[in-house]
Amino acid sequence: MSNENTSESVPLKRTLFRGKQRQTQDEKIKSAWTMYDWANSPYSLVVTTAIFPIYFNALTSDRNEAGEIINDVVTFWGVELINTQLYSYVLACSFLIVIILSPMLSGIADVSGCKLQLMKIFCLAGSLGCLGLYAFDPSHMEWSMSALFLANIGFWGSLGFYNAFLPQIAPANEHDKLSATGFAMGYIGSILLLLLCLALIMLVGNFMTPWTFVLVGIWWFAWAQPAFRKLPSNQTKSPIQGKLVAQGFKELRKVARDLNGRKELVRFLWGFFILSMALQTIMLMASSFGIKEVLLNDTELILAIIAVQVLAIPGAFFVSWVSSKMGNIPTLIGCIVVWSLVCVYTYYFVKDVYGFYLAAGIIGFMMGGTQSLNRSSYSKMLPETEDHASYFSFYEVLEKGGLIIGMFSWGYIEGFTGSMRSSVLALIIFFAASLCFLIAIPKKKTA
Repeated sequence: MSNENTSESVPLKRTLFRGKQRQTQDEKIKSAWTMYDWANSPYSLVVTTAIFPIYFNALTSDRNEAGEIINDVVTFWGVELINTQLYSYVLACSFLIVIILSPMLSGIADVSGCKLQLMKIFCLAGSLGCLGLYAFDPSHMEWSMSALFLANIGFWGSLGFYNAFLPQIAPANEHDKLSATGFAMGYIGSILLLLLCLALIMLVGNFMTPWTFVLVGIWWFAWAQPAFRKLPSNQTKSPIQGKLVAQGFKELRKVARDLNGRKELVRFLWGFFILSMALQTIMLMASSFGIKEVLLNDTELILAIIAVQVLAIPGAFFVSWVSSKMGNIPTLIGCIVVWSLVCVYTYYFVKDVYGFYLAAGIIGFMMGGTQSLNRSSYSKMLPETEDHASYFSFYEVLEKGGLIIGMFSWGYIEGFTGSMRSSVLALIIFFAASLCFLIAIPKKKTA
């Protein structure tokens, strides 16, 4: 009797041990996944939001003694453009490249199992682009903007493969919280590196500003290593028939066929596409709006940006909590209503630093939650599949496509009217159209 109990308990202990070991390993993978948000988010804050826009506007604008801009026209390939107009066009063109590359590469990733390897390549490209910003020179705008162009391709290109790991490493009921945790990690890392960069500039001197872009590139590549070591690699073992690129497009055609008939998913993607036209544009151009329309000084702008990042952390978890009570789609609808009201408020009332701070505070609180919920909602609505990279390529293509339309619309309206305020007001049209698609999603099939 004693021997039987012993023989039965040994396999049971081994099973329990293996279960705990597996659980610990899964948690390490999830933590490593969130670390990539920590690694790459400082690019979004330091380069596209805080220090580089200030640096860019300072070097490409002439001001009078009162601090008012008297000339902000630059020459790019022989064409004269408003500096912020050029800035928005260069970013929009980088998104176009991501749109062209992402579907093909994601299909290849699902066929060959090289999702992690492609993520590494884009990460390296983005890091090198940040290093290249050290040599920014307004007298050589073509070369200078090419560094920003490369960095932005690396940032957004790697995110497509990064997001595709979410349904692979966690069950659907954890997606909202894990996605929010990733964004929170990104905001914390961004704030820490921004404060370090500001300390270097204030304590050593303004000549350290280009070195902050170098620091972002090093930070990005170095902190990405935990994710590169822990995330699963070469998961797909299917034999590849024929040419790899052709197989990639074949994989995408299969995903397109799978989407056909999935009404709730198609409507969500359309709503997300139009929402991206407005949402991402606001986040990319908010700093330039503060500089040119509200005439914020550097200190005022940096304080606003830090407040945005700090508020985004509780905002991400708050929206995740609301979605657990109300559902993802109703929560997203509420978020869009708030964003629309922010645009109206900004157009009519943001005329001084205090008005800008209020708008920035609301944007910060809503920013993390809306982005996080978009990602997790899509992940939860996907059918049972192993083609995560291909499915998320649709997500990324729509996001970047929306960004292109949003950025070009912003730049064109500013160039036509001479004011960014008109560009802000026009974004309400995008929010309203997105709202219509989300409302049309069948309630019984929402995330």
